[in-house]
Amino acid sequence: MDTVRPQLDELLFSSVEGVLVEALEVTDTVVRVDARTTAGQVACPGCGCWTGRIHGSYLRFPRDLPTAGKFVVVSLRVRRFVCEESCERKTFAEQVPGLTRRFGRRTERLRSTLVSLGLALAGRAGARMTDAFKVPVSRNTLLRLIASLPDPVTTTPRVVGVDEIRPVQGPCLRNRACRRRNTSPDRPPSRPGGRYARGLARRAARHRDHLP
Repeated sequence: MDTVRPQLDELLFSSVEGVLVEALEVTDTVVRVDARTTAGQVACPGCGCWTGRIHGSYLRFPRDLPTAGKFVVVSLRVRRFVCEESCERKTFAEQVPGLTRRFGRRTERLRSTLVSLGLALAGRAGARMTDAFKVPVSRNTLLRLIASLPDPVTTTPRVVGVDEIRPVQGPCLRNRACRRRNTSPDRPPSRPGGRYARGLARRAARHRDHLP
């Protein structure tokens, strides 16, 4: 086992630092990986100070990506450290970047895979695909993972539509004009020199300070 252990570390946790594989158990349906953390010091999430004083340890069982059609469970022994500074958090559990997160029941690579499935296929279709990948989750789980993502970075728009410069209360100018002319809001009057165009120009002039 001592000669195979470095190869297992490279194979299973090549992109993760501070994790050592101790044992590997394979059954008909499950692959269990026993591992432990090896970092000498960790930073407190409350104050950011480094500490190496260990309070205790416990086991976590995050699920990982399947292999050869079998479920993979990581039996990870993590430690609880004592913050020696004047911090509100007296003790804290260590997290392995790229592998675990607080209150997480899945590894980060399994989580990112489920998020990609949810973004591509949404709820029901994504849940059916997870069954084929041997990581079955419900559609609500996929939607929760998507909802937990940070908002994308937005840019300042250069062109705004009619409804984007209307006041908060009251119907928009386009709908009022369409009701007067008995036309559909999807097909407003389009006469450049008419009353509709002059109304839009006055509305844009009043809200010029709010435009980018």
